[in-house]
Amino acid sequence: MPIYEYQCQSCDHKLEVMQKMSDEPLKECPECGEPELKKLISAAGFRLSGSGWYETDFKSGNKKNLAGDGDKAKSGDAPAPCGAEGGCPAACSD
Repeated sequence: MPIYEYQCQSCDHKLEVMQKMSDEPLKECPECGEPELKKLISAAGFRLSGSGWYETDFKSGNKKNLAGDGDKAKSGDAPAPCGAEGGCPAACSD
């Protein structure tokens, strides 16, 4: 959900409000009560929540690194260096 910035044209009070994109812009200033709020043009912030976002977001404890919990790569699984048998494609200049 986007976070919008507003500034009152009457008292210069600034505030940030989390609103749906479909919500009507705010009009009344919470400080002075005048209907002089204007939405500022800025890089809108937003909050990612719920499931399906980044793996480490909103997790706690031992659930932080799920991708790294699988079988660890064995040292023998590393690709052969260039020049070794089976280590370089034919287009390699080494």
